[in-house]
Amino acid sequence: MNAPAPPSPPAHPARLILILSLTPTVGLGIGRFAYSLVLPDMRDSLGWSYSAAGFMNTINAAGYLAGALMASRLIRRYGLSAAVRWGTLACVVSLALCALSGDFFVLSFARLLAGLGAAAGFVAGGTLATKIAQSRPAHANFLLSLFYAGPGLGILASGLIAPFVLNAFGPGSWWIVWWAMTGLAIAMTVPLMLTPVDVNDSLADAAPAEFAVLPVLIYLAGYFLFGAGYIAYMTFMIAYVRDAGGGAAAQSGFWSLIGVSAFVTPWVWRRVLALDRGGLSTAIILGVNALGASLPLFGHSPLLLAISALVFGVAFFAVVGSTTAFVRLNYPPSAWPKGIAAMTIAFGIGQTLGPIAVGAVTDAMGSLSYALNVSAAMLAAGAMAAAFQGKLVQKP
Repeated sequence: MNAPAPPSPPAHPARLILILSLTPTVGLGIGRFAYSLVLPDMRDSLGWSYSAAGFMNTINAAGYLAGALMASRLIRRYGLSAAVRWGTLACVVSLALCALSGDFFVLSFARLLAGLGAAAGFVAGGTLATKIAQSRPAHANFLLSLFYAGPGLGILASGLIAPFVLNAFGPGSWWIVWWAMTGLAIAMTVPLMLTPVDVNDSLADAAPAEFAVLPVLIYLAGYFLFGAGYIAYMTFMIAYVRDAGGGAAAQSGFWSLIGVSAFVTPWVWRRVLALDRGGLSTAIILGVNALGASLPLFGHSPLLLAISALVFGVAFFAVVGSTTAFVRLNYPPSAWPKGIAAMTIAFGIGQTLGPIAVGAVTDAMGSLSYALNVSAAMLAAGAMAAAFQGKLVQKP
């Protein structure tokens, strides 16, 4: 009689987290940010104002906010893994809808659906990544950074595809780009669907833990300002590059540099993320993010825009990781879903209000430079707010 085969060794935590990172790759890197690449052609072809263009990101952010509000309940009912997978599939469906119609209401629904799916997948994936990272406490912050670098892959991939598709097919080809993004998202979703995550992903049996907002109110305010500030840069910078005379190669290069910077984030910020001093690590990273957002205000040279993309990108992806590190260091595991959801809600409110408000300012003033001014100012204010957040004292 043959002996049973020995069980296969558990997957390395880094491998599991990298596969989980495909959730924000699809939901954020492609589902949200690829819109910026298609926006100039959509605005020209469909006759949108900057306010209408900003509304598309506002409704996406509203969906993200609603998804964050529902995330904890969904996770408790269906589990972390199911929330990750279904949230990612919703984002894939939304991309296909964007390719199928130029109707403003259909596109609005698609952007709303993308936000809902991205938030559910992000909160669940972030919580699952945090649980996996705890298996290697000495490297937990580095492992978490791998998850939050996920959007960079989506930004890089879409940046290498979208501008050249638009250039090849000409004005009005925005819908072809959305089909290309749909195919890209499907390819990235397959490993996520096929890989079992071998951790206990149910939180139903955990002792309930409260997440009090008041002790971290100033920190949440800083994260709200980050959400409002970053989205203006990410929504309108491709239009800014194009208006400055940048063709497909310049737009692709700029966007790809933001994506590439994500891959060095875990190494650049690992010591800063390990600082167990309240909001200090977030304040430092947000300050660098504000610096990157402000650089285009000093000129349109390719070198300055490239430095802006790199500086902004290397900090942008680390800000979200720093908030999860803050939750991990200040709360028990049973409070992590609520903590991450609270951070995501503050972020979601900011990015809901940011695009349409900045779009209205741009319409009124007639220049995208004002949008970038507002973006950099909000990021700087967010850094100052986070700097005042002290470390929480947990009750025994």
